[in-house]
Amino acid sequence: MLRSRKSRICALLVAVWLGAAYLSHSAGAGDWRTASREPAGLAPNPAKTPEAVVQVYAARAVRWRGYFGVHTWIAAKPSHADAFTVYEVIGYRLRRTGNVVVVHRRTPDGYWYGSKPELLRDVRGPGVDALIERIEAAVQRYPYAHAYRVWPGPNSNTFTAFVTREVPELRVDLPPTAIGKDYLGIKPVGITPSGTGGQVSLFGLAGVMVGAEEGVEVNLLGLTLGVDPRSLSLKLPLIGRIGPDFDTRVRRIENTAAPDAAIAADREDRS
Repeated sequence: MLRSRKSRICALLVAVWLGAAYLSHSAGAGDWRTASREPAGLAPNPAKTPEAVVQVYAARAVRWRGYFGVHTWIAAKPSHADAFTVYEVIGYRLRRTGNVVVVHRRTPDGYWYGSKPELLRDVRGPGVDALIERIEAAVQRYPYAHAYRVWPGPNSNTFTAFVTREVPELRVDLPPTAIGKDYLGIKPVGITPSGTGGQVSLFGLAGVMVGAEEGVEVNLLGLTLGVDPRSLSLKLPLIGRIGPDFDTRVRRIENTAAPDAAIAADREDRS
């Protein structure tokens, strides 16, 4: 009797997760060739924004992958630049070019083949030019540029997590649906993607992380369950975050000469 009840509860939870994932992905579930790539209105106009800007985005992945996870990318605009540069990993390019890392100019907040992006972090200020230089250097050092696996990684989220670990001033909390963010390769121990804590991970298949930005997360077979005490949010597989949205206020970085001091001294203003 008890076993039957547990089975029904598990089946109900799975149904809820799948239903929520379907609803969150349904807007982008059409033909990817004709799906929208229009701006979502989350990025500033470079012509009217002379200061340096870095933004990190996530959107539900294309086709069936979107039911399980998101695609993430980083957009950067140095001071007085007339356009954003987007840094991301695109899996199908491995067959075409042998390199999955793409650095190009595209709409930073464009819909990802019909899926509306979510702004994870917005960083601006005089010190951001130095961060952009370090982002570009980290992109060049990405160790899996010639490999790609949807699950458990390395993939687009592994790339974003690698770069944000190299530039911890960004303090990016990647969503629990960013499958691949916990992939550390052969190293079982590392810092969290936000750079504010530590994690243990076995090839992205199982692990635990604790960080000031992430809270506590447990990863099993690429699915993440966790809690973020700072925002009183739950993190669930397929669904993502339940609770307050990501803090999209502009994070100002005035000086990155001393990273620890910069993190402690920066201030947040409404965008």
